[in-house]
Amino acid sequence: MARLPSCCSKVKESCPGPPRGLLASIITKVTMAAVLFGVVWSITEKECLPGGNLFGIVVLFICAIYGGKLVGLIQFPTLPPFPPLLGMLLAGLVLRNVPYITDAVYIDQRWSAALRNIALAIILTRAGLGLDGSALKKLKAVCLRVAVGPCTLEACTVAIVSHFLMDLPWIWGFVLGFVLSAVSPAVVVPSMLLLQKDGYGVEKGIPTLLMAAGSFDDILAITGFTTCLGMAFSTGSTWFNLGKGILEVVGGMVAGTILGFFIQFFPSEDQENLVLKRSFMLLGMSVFAVFASHVAGFSGAGGLCTLVMAFLAGLGWGQSKAPVAAVVGMFWDIFQPLLFGLIGAEITISTLNPSTVGLGIAALVIGLVVRVLFTYCMVLFAGFNVKEKVFIALAWLPKATVQAAIGSKALDMARDVGDPVLEKYGMDVLTVAVLAILVTAPIGALGIGLAGPRLLEKYNETIPMENTPAEGKPENISDSVFMTEASLTLESKL
Repeated sequence: MARLPSCCSKVKESCPGPPRGLLASIITKVTMAAVLFGVVWSITEKECLPGGNLFGIVVLFICAIYGGKLVGLIQFPTLPPFPPLLGMLLAGLVLRNVPYITDAVYIDQRWSAALRNIALAIILTRAGLGLDGSALKKLKAVCLRVAVGPCTLEACTVAIVSHFLMDLPWIWGFVLGFVLSAVSPAVVVPSMLLLQKDGYGVEKGIPTLLMAAGSFDDILAITGFTTCLGMAFSTGSTWFNLGKGILEVVGGMVAGTILGFFIQFFPSEDQENLVLKRSFMLLGMSVFAVFASHVAGFSGAGGLCTLVMAFLAGLGWGQSKAPVAAVVGMFWDIFQPLLFGLIGAEITISTLNPSTVGLGIAALVIGLVVRVLFTYCMVLFAGFNVKEKVFIALAWLPKATVQAAIGSKALDMARDVGDPVLEKYGMDVLTVAVLAILVTAPIGALGIGLAGPRLLEKYNETIPMENTPAEGKPENISDSVFMTEASLTLESKL
């Protein structure tokens, strides 16, 4: 018996240890994917076999995750990494358009629409929680101009151009315009944080200015989109549709205000598992608002209700909202691959009209040119030099997350109505939204990474937390103001 320990030690010395590092990570992830498939198959059987609905969802989810990982590995020195969402989108496109694979990876349209609406509710909840009340008070006029002016003018420009080039009705032109007018925090925030870390533009607060303005830009675009979408599917006179659109905006804000104040106090702070209960209440009400508003015929109200509710809830919770935001972020990590994968899977390349693609790109480019020029005008008297103005204008190009979240909403509603003409309009909106992501996201990431060090001044000293700006220059807001907003976006790399 005494020889047993020595024998065991000799065996351990002669045999190599278990895999570690990259190999162990690959084995673990492959095993997790196999376990996920095995569990779903054991429960649903035929639904999880090739051609079944759940099989398609699981395969899409796994492919989107690995597609995002592969694109994230594409890195260049001194440049921000490519957004993983591009890989997720391309994974959906490949699964949809490769022969034989398309037949095996089938996803029911109702399931696809439901999953995308859940993702929309989650991203709107994140946007509401990401707004900081103290930042709202500290923002100067330049930030509001950068947020409101370019978004509104680009939406109007795209509406006019798409009406004459793509033969879209005016209201559908504005639907497309507000879909395209939102800037992407998925690209802007990580890129700005990298520049801020290296000291570029921090003396004049350019990174924090763009991160803050991006949130308001997105909310304005979503508000305009939901209003125009409600009018696009309304029946009756123009004045009736306009009144219904205004009613949806007001109703959504009122409902969000009531629910937001309710969640501030319930559950109360003395209850156990407070973070879990708050997260459940917030996410549950957000998903309910998005779906219930659609059932009630006021689809535009659900998104605004979610935004206002999440903002007021976070405002009442104060610093305690961070754990809830982390829970919401974990749900986004799950639904982000599904959202971008499903958006990509909606596009069938063989059925696309080349003229629609060409004219859609033309409308996108014209809108971007107008946006860049107008953004430059908005910061003319804000204390920036010419190079800084050019950088701010170029940084306002990329589009991704909001386009994926709301780009397919019109198509889903058109399919519910069953009108082929409305379905065509909805598909046109979705096609241009996908083109906007594919074109502007990588160009925006590379453009910010290349232009930042060349156009912005580098500041190496530590910036004090409270800074009194010189007259005529933008206020350099404390980093703590944007910590919640920036971390929410960066954690999952939207």
